[in-house]
Amino acid sequence: MLQIQTFDARAGGNVFYKALSHPLAAEGIARLYAKLAAAHGRVALYDPDGVAEALLALYPKPPALDSLFVHDSQAVGQLRAGLPARPITELARSEAAMVLVAAFEAGRLVERVGPFLPRGAHVLTLDEARLPSHLLTNPARYLDRLNFATNLAFFRDQDGLSTRLVSANYWAGYGARAVRLWLRLFDAAGTAVATWEEGLPDGPGGFAIDSRAVRARFGLPAFTGQLFLHAIGATGHDVVKYALDTYDSAGGPSLSCTHDANAWPSDRYAGLPAPRADERVVLWLQNSHAAPIPPGAVALDRMGAERPVALDREVGPFATVALDVGAMLAGVRWPAQVELRAGRHVVRPRYEVVRGGRTRIAHVNVERADLRPDPAIPTLPAELGRGYLLPFPVLEPARFRTIVQPTPMATSQASLPVRLDVFDAAGRKQAERFLG
Repeated sequence: MLQIQTFDARAGGNVFYKALSHPLAAEGIARLYAKLAAAHGRVALYDPDGVAEALLALYPKPPALDSLFVHDSQAVGQLRAGLPARPITELARSEAAMVLVAAFEAGRLVERVGPFLPRGAHVLTLDEARLPSHLLTNPARYLDRLNFATNLAFFRDQDGLSTRLVSANYWAGYGARAVRLWLRLFDAAGTAVATWEEGLPDGPGGFAIDSRAVRARFGLPAFTGQLFLHAIGATGHDVVKYALDTYDSAGGPSLSCTHDANAWPSDRYAGLPAPRADERVVLWLQNSHAAPIPPGAVALDRMGAERPVALDREVGPFATVALDVGAMLAGVRWPAQVELRAGRHVVRPRYEVVRGGRTRIAHVNVERADLRPDPAIPTLPAELGRGYLLPFPVLEPARFRTIVQPTPMATSQASLPVRLDVFDAAGRKQAERFLG
């Protein structure tokens, strides 16, 4: 599992993670590592904010680091990124020729540690990997969450199927002006095949990005990959929300709509259906980072079975791989549910169900690792109930069949009792069934 912190219920999203995982930051880190590699002598890492493990998880091939230093006395002796943490007061005796300060906006930090630097040592910081100022909503404060209003989207124009991303300039409702998107399209191999910007409507108007239009604009061959979106000028909300249509560009019967990917990679995802005997279920595994996913780091398991089957091959940086669920989990059939153990390598991925020449796309759901049952729940009055309410539409039964697959919302859930209540169009309760 990647040793990164992305999101928790109290603090929300981790801005440092977003700043470090941006595709342009990846290019900056590559340049930074090249400078470190050119150092003639030892390289030391100063980790003032405890981010060394995240840095080396996302960019795992730095030049050899000789030592690691901290200023938190309680952290001295701890292992960080495989190195024992030493006090900053020992840095001068390290004989390092190069010191990497693992921080953005590091000017004042560098000034403060100046007296502890080895004589003649050269200092580099993560500011080498900053985004250019014209891509920042607030250039005065680099780790402002609004500087990293980003997300990823499954994006395809291949085999007669196209995608259309639809959203709105909801930032205008918070007072934002001149909002624009910086976009980068990666193909299945993880190669950046197009980079461009698009301005959004001045008010709370809608916009769409269609894969056919993108393919024609840049003269691209057929592709299946992912689109990175970065909103500049955002106010009030630091995640790019969208709906994603998948449609048959030849007018066939395939049509699906899902919502945004959720910008935070998770440990596990639930809700991946096992295929019926006449179906093929494909999980589109899309690497969200510039580091390869190593063999064995991602696995599928029948929910609750605890017999995971690992993917035995590497997934390249920003690459897209189609996993055949039925082939990986032989004999597991609908209505079984499959769990994706993603190790924080991917944002919420899409899956595709192919049956009888028709394809349908949906996405799996995050299993939160930071939620625990509230011990006070059993003490609440009976009138308040003990469950979670989740409404969903039931379409006209004469024309449609509605199927619901309950999924756990947290890894702490060991059982999932469910009761279904059905209401008619007037809101009158028509039926109730406890499923166990």
